[in-house]
Amino acid sequence: MLDNSLLTDLFAPSRFGDIATANRIVMAPITRSRYGEDGVPGQLHATYYAQRASAGLIVSEAVNISAQGRGYAATPGIWNDAQVDGWKQVTDAVRAAGGKIVCQLWHVGRYSSVELQPDGAAPVAPSAIRAEGDTYTTAGFVPVSTPRALETEEIAGIIAQYVHAAQNALRAGFDGVEVHSANCYLLDQFLRDSTNQRTDRYGGAIENRVRLMLEVTAAVVAIWGSARVGIRLSPASPDVGNTPLDSNVMATYGHLIRELNGFELAYLHVVEGATGGSRDVPADIDLDALRALFAGPYIGNNNYDLELAIARRAAGKIDGVAFGRPFIANPDLVERLRHGKPLTVAPRASYYNGGATGYTDWPVAGV
Repeated sequence: MLDNSLLTDLFAPSRFGDIATANRIVMAPITRSRYGEDGVPGQLHATYYAQRASAGLIVSEAVNISAQGRGYAATPGIWNDAQVDGWKQVTDAVRAAGGKIVCQLWHVGRYSSVELQPDGAAPVAPSAIRAEGDTYTTAGFVPVSTPRALETEEIAGIIAQYVHAAQNALRAGFDGVEVHSANCYLLDQFLRDSTNQRTDRYGGAIENRVRLMLEVTAAVVAIWGSARVGIRLSPASPDVGNTPLDSNVMATYGHLIRELNGFELAYLHVVEGATGGSRDVPADIDLDALRALFAGPYIGNNNYDLELAIARRAAGKIDGVAFGRPFIANPDLVERLRHGKPLTVAPRASYYNGGATGYTDWPVAGV
């Protein structure tokens, strides 16, 4: 069997900012919905992540920064001490297995239900525009609720939630953090003019719509240092709630990326196309042109296989490649790719909920 490590440097040591990695393969954030209502990780989750620690870098599943930021039942948090202690168990297990892991900081914004919000409050968003679709609660799937628009004076409180979560991620032993600014969640909602109809300093012109994302990034960098902070974007994805794209993706995200360069971040992580779907994008969007604007390491994400990863790495389009669904059923994905071993395909029924079955019971291939 041909050793694919001879064809590419994807399997060679690398680094993203101050995070040194054994290879350029990244485990993408994958929500698996296997937590209790307290959002506290335990031994099951430590085992799951440690099994996948041969990835050069693990980006944790999206982690709620606050009770307000929560939009789905059975997802983890990092706003209280019990959650911090649980994540410490996870990071210790990953480190013992030789891996690196960063915490993805998540606020869903409008994509939530009053059934998930503290005291049954309305979800918050840049504008009171309801998303399409359903979300998951302990009672099953329910329609998402109409959000209320955040008052200008409340924005500082949102930034404080990110600060608190970033501090907790540091206490929990992560190697860094990723600011989740993709998939039409809160920060992306502020960025897109399709979901942001504000008239204050956080709405209207591009310079205003990028403001919250930049302020959050600055606040998180102040805690972690820029070289241990990454950010995730999805310029061409209509992901949750069938959210329309920004009316001028190239101008909006181009301006954002130029501003992000000032932070000298560890990496930019981009969903290339529709999250979990097609890599095709509208004719007026050039994701490679946006990538070229970023001055630091770039992680490509979305429907990659080894052939595409090798080709885009050889062309200088990516510095790292993120795999999501292949890591579900292939905890040893890096070695399978390196040695050309076949990949197991997880049935969709195993993606969410449950315990160890379909989560930590996948076999390794052996080399």
